[in-house]
Amino acid sequence: MSAAVLLTVAVALSGCGVVAFPVRVTSATAKIVPVAGDVVAYPLDKTADAID
Repeated sequence: MSAAVLLTVAVALSGCGVVAFPVRVTSATAKIVPVAGDVVAYPLDKTADAID
């Protein structure tokens, strides 16, 4: 029983990376823009860090 609970918790926590992935892709795409890219990507990076 405890192994099932542990496995469920591990699967639930590993899903955070899946949720943060689209935010990280958007941030990486925004960084391509020469001047404003870093400004736009900064809050996206912080959001992805908070999700992880």
